[in-house]
Amino acid sequence: MKIEANSRLLFMGDSVTDCGRSRPVAEGLFDPLGKGYPSIVNGLLTARYPERHIHVINMANSGETSRGNLNRWQTDVLDLKPDWVCLMIGINDVWRQFDVPMMPASHVLPDEYEKNVDSMITQTLPHVKGMILMTPYYIESNPHDAMRARMDEYGAICKRIGAKHGIIVIDTQAAFNEALKHYHSSFFAWDRVHPNVPGHCVLARAFLKAVDFEWA
Repeated sequence: MKIEANSRLLFMGDSVTDCGRSRPVAEGLFDPLGKGYPSIVNGLLTARYPERHIHVINMANSGETSRGNLNRWQTDVLDLKPDWVCLMIGINDVWRQFDVPMMPASHVLPDEYEKNVDSMITQTLPHVKGMILMTPYYIESNPHDAMRARMDEYGAICKRIGAKHGIIVIDTQAAFNEALKHYHSSFFAWDRVHPNVPGHCVLARAFLKAVDFEWA
């Protein structure tokens, strides 16, 4: 398993990662990590690798775009001195283009998105053992759906940035696409964005697979 003993693993992103996390820093007792995939990952890492004492932190903010993540990157990521950082951002960058099309100031278009994500990774890599980038997704099986197609563009940007920096990239859209062969999107998320427990398990499984988690 890639995440070493005594590592600090920090999750950053939007509401999909936030999931009601504790403030100001989500760590420690009383389920501070929220009800999403970071909490599932934390539980499974602890159960499978108790001897590694992996410390999981969640610093995601609901409603945020890559612009917002970048603005607080120093205080909410780098200053916490993580060993591993997992970033999943981009859903709101795309969504705002569809749900508030008359508010272009809130839109983060592809060029800015790429610059924002690249900047966060560039700032982080000299200070960590590893970084993981999870693509944004839309739980929609039709690739020609307008928002799904746009989300795929942003996912491709993540893959390009990941290849540039040589970091782990998790294709979350591909993970959901596999699940959508068997269930309708409403089984995983009422709005095709915010997952229920099965949906968060899809994300957690994709994360654990990417870090070579050994189930046996």
